[in-house]
Amino acid sequence: MTSDQAPVCWPFIAAPGLPPSGAQMGVDLLSGGSFYADPLGWVLNDHVPVTNPNMFVFGKPGRGKSATVKAFLLRMMDFGYRALILGDPKDEYEPLCRAFGVEPFTIGPGLNVRINPLAFGPLADGWDTLSAGEARSRAAVVFGRWLTLVRGLVGSQRLGEHRVPFGPSDEVVVQTALADLTGYNHAATRMTETTIPQLWRLLDNPTPQLVRDCRYATERQFLDETRLLRDSLGQLVSGALAGLFDGPTAIAVDWQAPIQSLSLSRLEPLGDEAVGIALLCLNSWGRGIRETAAPGDVRIVVRDESWKQLRLGVEAVKSFDADLRLSRSTGDIQIAVGHKPSDPLSAGDTGSQAVAIAKDLLHLADITVLHGQDAAVAEDLDRLLGLGPIAQQLVTGWAMQGKGRALWGVGDQLYKVQTILHPLEHALTYTNDALQHA
Repeated sequence: MTSDQAPVCWPFIAAPGLPPSGAQMGVDLLSGGSFYADPLGWVLNDHVPVTNPNMFVFGKPGRGKSATVKAFLLRMMDFGYRALILGDPKDEYEPLCRAFGVEPFTIGPGLNVRINPLAFGPLADGWDTLSAGEARSRAAVVFGRWLTLVRGLVGSQRLGEHRVPFGPSDEVVVQTALADLTGYNHAATRMTETTIPQLWRLLDNPTPQLVRDCRYATERQFLDETRLLRDSLGQLVSGALAGLFDGPTAIAVDWQAPIQSLSLSRLEPLGDEAVGIALLCLNSWGRGIRETAAPGDVRIVVRDESWKQLRLGVEAVKSFDADLRLSRSTGDIQIAVGHKPSDPLSAGDTGSQAVAIAKDLLHLADITVLHGQDAAVAEDLDRLLGLGPIAQQLVTGWAMQGKGRALWGVGDQLYKVQTILHPLEHALTYTNDALQHA
């Protein structure tokens, strides 16, 4: 018999057992033992085929993926982890926050919560004590993060049927302008925080020095060749998200709290694209806050409805890609939650660069949690994740027959897991309130 047939004929043949460390999630039905999830522990264990702690969680609505993620957060807090929800489009994490006495921050039109995605974050601390080499090193990190964000924001704007391009000349202009606004070009001992509107105004009214530094012959040439860049930034300043991400950060986050969440439910009426742009800004801000995390300060960063960001085009996909690639250096566990594995492919047209990069995202997470899916998704499970027919049947059959059932992929090892919730956890993880009271 083949290796696909053997586990069916001999059900006691299961994947190698995982060490009993981390969050006890439930029962591994192939081995009959308890199933523990410990992404960072797996990375450090040479006997577990995992090289990064990133997780993708997929599942049809109502199959228990949100409950699994919340139970994982709760149980990992016992081991010193804190949770950061970088954008909660449906307020699913509010009960969990309030259970710990934490009030989520709500972002939306007319509210006083503002976040500056161009904030320096902790890297601005002690700038006046740095040597020239250390200052250059920090500046490279900060300006690199900002460039990734601005590239994604500009690329999210439309030019007819296509996205606005962001080329090497645009990169030089943006980086030079940011260096001028912050004082870096003037060798300032203290960096000045800037905002997207300030960047737009400088580009719209460039100084003679900026024109020369960007290697344009005249101001007219500068304005002509940066028109698309300036118009794209102008739309962001005056568009639906005006007042949310265009000023100094107006929240004080308690980073010692077990969980912090940023609610985006007030943006839902503005459409998926507005929510995607908000997620892009929050991700950049969150990355900046974590750039100098203290040793042992480990977070689980949840990115819900991530497909809304991926649909903003190739530059937004690159920004998401950068976030996932930082997981090994920051020590954070990044969890991307979606409906089905083909969600990233909605980033662009078939065969486009955006789709190619988005498809590769699936390989930046060595841990996949596959809750129930319709039979029509079986082909995606094979094409994108390389699952054989038996694994496909588990996801489209067994996992559809009960909440909390999921096929956990840990590297190339598969585990058939039933998540088990404590009665007290049901109230914190239940997401059908809107249906129940409809």
